[in-house]
Amino acid sequence: MAETDKTQQAKLEAKKAQQSEKADRAKKAAKAEGAKAEGGGKKLREERVAPRLASYFEETVRAKLTEQFGYSNRMQVPVIDKIVLNMGIGEGVNDRKKVDQAASDLALIAGQKAVITKSRKSVANFKLRDGQAIGCKVTLRRARMYEFIDRLINIALPRVRDFRGLNPKSFDGRGNYSMGVKEHIIFPEIDYDKAAEVWGMDITVCTTARNDDEARALLAAFNFPFRQ
Repeated sequence: MAETDKTQQAKLEAKKAQQSEKADRAKKAAKAEGAKAEGGGKKLREERVAPRLASYFEETVRAKLTEQFGYSNRMQVPVIDKIVLNMGIGEGVNDRKKVDQAASDLALIAGQKAVITKSRKSVANFKLRDGQAIGCKVTLRRARMYEFIDRLINIALPRVRDFRGLNPKSFDGRGNYSMGVKEHIIFPEIDYDKAAEVWGMDITVCTTARNDDEARALLAAFNFPFRQ
């Protein structure tokens, strides 16, 4: 009888040991799965690369303008504050889909969602009602602004037909420069074959310059192709 009791007790202890081992393995497996889930859920941060023209301004343009105008403080050097892209869609009075299509094209060009502009008052001669969608616009700042300037100068403007340079007199007296583009398909983001309509756009470069001479020197330092 004593031997049977001992054998039964040994079997019970062996079962308990096996159960404890299984529980430990299950805990370890759960921890490993949790660690994998956490590692997969975390998004790796992408390294932000400064736009080429932003570093070019700090390294070259700022020193060049300081020497040219004799600034005593580096904060006096004019900088490009923002760029505003505007498209007026007159056909949007009769067809709202054209405004939406223009807004999507402008978003592709700018890399930022476009805002649909609406009329502020009703005009009976143009069959225009108050609050009707008639265009779209985008305001670019910081990194996207410099990237757009880079694409505009080096890719888009050389694709303009019969391009003879930008008008050097299109400043407003407060350091802001405006230019017009007749065809928005000059930008490589727009597929020429898929473009149903061709629209023009206004591009306004806003700077902190105090007068036109400083603004012209600033844009010329960024290689804006002004007409001689």
